Amino acid sequence: MTMSKMPTRGTTTPATVRLALPDDVTAPAIARHAVRAALEELAVGDQWRDDVLLATSELVTNAFEHGERPDRLELRLSEGRLVVCVFDVGQAVPHLKEPSPEAARSRGLQLVHVLSQEWGYEPCPGGKYVWAAFAVGPVA
Repeated sequence: MTMSKMPTRGTTTPATVRLALPDDVTAPAIARHAVRAALEELAVGDQWRDDVLLATSELVTNAFEHGERPDRLELRLSEGRLVVCVFDVGQAVPHLKEPSPEAARSRGLQLVHVLSQEWGYEPCPGGKYVWAAFAVGPVA
C-alpha cells in the first residue's frame, strides 16, 4: 500500500492520498482502512467519517464488480471539500438505477448519491474514475 505524504490540514496545499487497489475482494476493506487513517490524520470531523467510509466502500466495490478491475483510489481535501476518486479499467458508464425493493443488492450508487454532496465519473486513459465529493467544513 502506498500513500502520498499528506500536508497537515492547516496548509493551503490540497492534501492528497493515493492508494493502489488490489484486484480482489479485499479492495473495499483496504480502501476503507486507508481512508479512515487519512481522515484521522487530516482531522476531518467525526460527523462526516461514516458517510465518507461507506461511499468509499461502495465506489471500490462497484469498480471491482462492474468496472472490470479496480486500479487506485485518490482522496483529495482542499478548502473544506473532500473528494474520493476510484479509478478502474472499465469503460462502462455508471448510472443510478432504482433497485427492486426485493433486491438484496444494486444500491451502491444510490447510497453514494444520498451520502455525498455530488458524484460523477470521468473517462481517462485506460478506463475511468468515479468520484464522490463531500463538504466537510472549513479548513482549520
